[in-house]
Amino acid sequence: MKTEPIANEEMLKNAMGKEEYDDLAQPPNAEVPQNHMSWPALEAALREIYDPEIPVNIYELGLIYKVEITEIEDGSMDVFVEMTLTSPGCPVAQEMPQWVQGALFPVAGVRNVDVEIVWDPVWDPSMMAETAKLQLNMFG
Repeated sequence: MKTEPIANEEMLKNAMGKEEYDDLAQPPNAEVPQNHMSWPALEAALREIYDPEIPVNIYELGLIYKVEITEIEDGSMDVFVEMTLTSPGCPVAQEMPQWVQGALFPVAGVRNVDVEIVWDPVWDPSMMAETAKLQLNMFG
């Protein structure tokens, strides 16, 4: 069953302003290199990937647990992504790592992308960014 949003990203940005939206769009538990100069482009790429059954991107859903960037001497970088899915029976479990790789490879400087699916900790709605909860009408 596909979940329908009550509000979309544009509606929320208009209602609260871009800066406040950006603050609330960060999942609480994601370990990401926010100070790395390539992080904004990597983050934007991750925000383009959607779970087909939930109309919120995988980053704001809290499915991305960790992103690590390893700088290479030639100026390129390797990216490691640790992520989960909303459930082990997710119908796109086999495709999701390729979707993440496909989104990150075009980012300038990316040489290699490794994606690992983990089940610990188990995903739950508390891992979502506040914006995702607002879009899905999940308060509390």
